[in-house]
Amino acid sequence: MLRIKEVYVHIIIWFCLISFPMAVTFAQFGTIQVGFLPRVLLTPCLTYLNYLVFVPKILLKKKLWQYILISILTLVVFNLVLNSFFLESPLNRLQQFVGSVDKISLKHLSEAVTSIVTLSFYLLGGVMGLTKDFYRREKLSQIKEVNRKETELQFLRAQLNPHFLFNSLNSIYSLVRNKSSEAPHAVITLSELMRYMLYEAKKELVPLSKEIEYIQNFVQLQILRLTSSENVKTRITGDYDHKLIAPLLLIPFVENAFKYGTDFKGNTHVDIQMKIVSDTLFFEVCNTIGPYKRDLENSGIGLENIKHRLQMLYPNEHALRISRADGKYQVNLEVQLSC
Repeated sequence: MLRIKEVYVHIIIWFCLISFPMAVTFAQFGTIQVGFLPRVLLTPCLTYLNYLVFVPKILLKKKLWQYILISILTLVVFNLVLNSFFLESPLNRLQQFVGSVDKISLKHLSEAVTSIVTLSFYLLGGVMGLTKDFYRREKLSQIKEVNRKETELQFLRAQLNPHFLFNSLNSIYSLVRNKSSEAPHAVITLSELMRYMLYEAKKELVPLSKEIEYIQNFVQLQILRLTSSENVKTRITGDYDHKLIAPLLLIPFVENAFKYGTDFKGNTHVDIQMKIVSDTLFFEVCNTIGPYKRDLENSGIGLENIKHRLQMLYPNEHALRISRADGKYQVNLEVQLSC
């Protein structure tokens, strides 16, 4: 389709470029002699010689000096052929209208004008070739960027899933070790979470309602292993129907809240708030800073991923603020939702 449009553009341009000098010649001299037609029709050949051959095969191959030498030789030969075999031009016939004029001066003037015209059309071919190459490179760059982002997102998700599964299995292991009656329910909850990750998280966008349900299931799974869950709160306000969000965008913050907000006795203080106002999600997670020491080499995979994903998926449509003060760790995120 693009190729067809390009052909139409070339036809229109050359129709205008060829018809204009012929129309001017006819208006001034009342006729268009046969010898003038080859001069008009040969010039586009010079343009396309540069456009299709010299620019892509020599200039864009970084053979600058070879391109310059070939261009000079081509222009000289072309003008010699044009002036030797196609002498008919408006300037050649100007003498019959102006009377006695130095024929040699008029001939030099005609050759000079011909050289300028052929040079202009030759440079036009160069400009067309460089412009086409620029847009080709730009398109390839965009395709590579899209592929790079998609590959990177897949890699980030692949990192996130094992990290989440590792934490969840630790929770279930804790229940099984303590012979808790909640262990079967925890396995069912984990299966629901994994179903979401396998079938929904592959999409670019998912309903916000499903992402909220996923977080609620995760919280329930975490509560099962806690000694006291009275300080674990989840509050959701606003209309989140028909709203879309990138999958697995919020869960790393919730994971970290439980991981670093739990003391050795299992007491946890985690406050999760989600408020939907129009098309904006206001997400807040606050937790106390527990005694759990951070493993700088292996922890925080989810948090780093989410920062990276936010930059790629919502480059100008999010605001992330993370603060640590008064024994509390707080995350505030604003995201523009899709509908």
